[in-house]
Amino acid sequence: MSRLAWATFNTLQLLFTLLWTAGWICLALLVRVVTGGRRWPLRMASRCWSPGLLHGAGARLEVHGLERVDWSRPHVFVANHQSMIDICALFRALPVPVRFVLKQELAKVPFVGWYAQAMGMVFIERASARSSARRLHAAVEVVRAGASVCAFPEGTRSRDGCVGAFKGGAFQLAIEAGVSVVPVAIEGSGEVLPAAGFRVRPGTIVLRMGDPLPTQGLAPHDRNALAGQARARVVALLEGAAQ
Repeated sequence: MSRLAWATFNTLQLLFTLLWTAGWICLALLVRVVTGGRRWPLRMASRCWSPGLLHGAGARLEVHGLERVDWSRPHVFVANHQSMIDICALFRALPVPVRFVLKQELAKVPFVGWYAQAMGMVFIERASARSSARRLHAAVEVVRAGASVCAFPEGTRSRDGCVGAFKGGAFQLAIEAGVSVVPVAIEGSGEVLPAAGFRVRPGTIVLRMGDPLPTQGLAPHDRNALAGQARARVVALLEGAAQ
């Protein structure tokens, strides 16, 4: 395709993404009000919203390792992060309703922020230690109540495909909630939608799940060691796929 054709495609894709997202969020919020629960609005994200965006982007999703996880129990899923489309991929791949750990700034974004707050997503505010501790406690209660949580512990999207250091917050959450950490390797999302700009290219996104890492017997001060172990598992999953 020519440069003009790609520019036209991406403009249409951006318009579709905004309208599709706003439409499904409005419907999900309506369902939330009518039913009083979060399960169905969360499932709408996995069964309607995310498949539509993946299909619209020309992205094919492959998922490996689902059999390694006991889906009857809550977990904290930690994944490398290359693209905003990673959220779509995880929503679609995981067979249970999940909450995401999101930056506090997203709470102020129209539609996305409204949906995230209504669904009980976990917001983090790095500038305030007191606020972070309070939000961590709230997140622990959410997981103990049976909800699974997804986090991108690198803290930002990778622009070169390399997996950055994993921060300890999500791992402290898992330790205090007493649930296992599931490492998830995401490959190909940065080629479909790079971290910088909005340039969509059709391609394949592959999710590989590693064996859960237990947290029994760990204390909060073990979070960085657990983070290093989870990062090593994610890197190994990515390197194993490349061989």
